[in-house]
Amino acid sequence: MYKRQDNELPRAKSTVESTGIGHRVLDDHMTMSTGSICVCTMHLAKGLEFRAVAVMACDDQIVPSQPRIEAVTDEADLEEVYATERHLLYVAITRARDQLLVTSGGPASEFLDDLKQ
Repeated sequence: MYKRQDNELPRAKSTVESTGIGHRVLDDHMTMSTGSICVCTMHLAKGLEFRAVAVMACDDQIVPSQPRIEAVTDEADLEEVYATERHLLYVAITRARDQLLVTSGGPASEFLDDLKQ
């Protein structure tokens, strides 16, 4: 089964490591600490709040998840996938208390247009 978090988390971790700033990868047993960057999936961020958030790799094909879209066989299910994916991005960007950075390394997600309105 394709899991976006399994594919994208190493990419985010590598980017943070290149800064030389202390960081930790959050998992189901989240213990956050001040003074370091927390790296986690959008799914794990639900219910948390951070002073600053960078939502990385909001690329087309990643948000919404292309494999999830391709797996859909029913039009009603496709609408549900889009709604769920849009909600996941919303959850991620609303974790930021003071500052938000959203990045894309290629063609940007179609959902980013919703944020501009």
